[in-house]
Amino acid sequence: MKFFLDSANLQEIAEINNYGLIDGITTNPTLIAKAGGDFKAIIAQICEMVAGPVSAEVASTEYNQMIKEGEVLSKIAKNVCIKLPLTIDGLKACRYFADRHIQTNVTLCFSAAQALLAAKAGATFVSPFVGRLDDIGQDGLELISEIVQIFANYSNITTQVLVASVRNPIHVTATAKMGAHVATLPGKIFKQMFQHPLTDNGLATFVADWASTGQKII
Repeated sequence: MKFFLDSANLQEIAEINNYGLIDGITTNPTLIAKAGGDFKAIIAQICEMVAGPVSAEVASTEYNQMIKEGEVLSKIAKNVCIKLPLTIDGLKACRYFADRHIQTNVTLCFSAAQALLAAKAGATFVSPFVGRLDDIGQDGLELISEIVQIFANYSNITTQVLVASVRNPIHVTATAKMGAHVATLPGKIFKQMFQHPLTDNGLATFVADWASTGQKII
């Protein structure tokens, strides 16, 4: 499974990218607003920091304007991935960019039927939102399972399932077991994946035992 970081915070991206475990970045208007600063400048800086796909979302909801915005964003860097909403106009724009070999991430997916349409439109990634479905009493993990199973039935579908709205490490491991291709994680959740009390306790014991030997490796 690939790991993307869901962030527009340059300091956070630099820190976590330094772990050597990040395959790409996703952003959205909310994250950009929190980060502050010029949108295109932020995307350009992220693209310099991270080699993988960097999702930059169009602001318009109308097809012609989406195309204009997407073309501007695609020129920022080769690894920009145009992020589009799962609407009729968004899927039309997805097909436009796919035909020009420009990466796309179709976002705000909440059903398997929507995911199929995104795949049909040639999306590089489709982003089903697990946590937001859980919030309204639906099973977000079941949606991932359905999409992965459906995509696996057709060898001509190359769209990758990008698990979004991840709320905890369980969402990551559960969707990895299902065969989802990518999970995009907020920095907080990414760091939680490292943590286990038995790891901390075990390390503390090893450190104390080594110190008791009075030895040094270097």
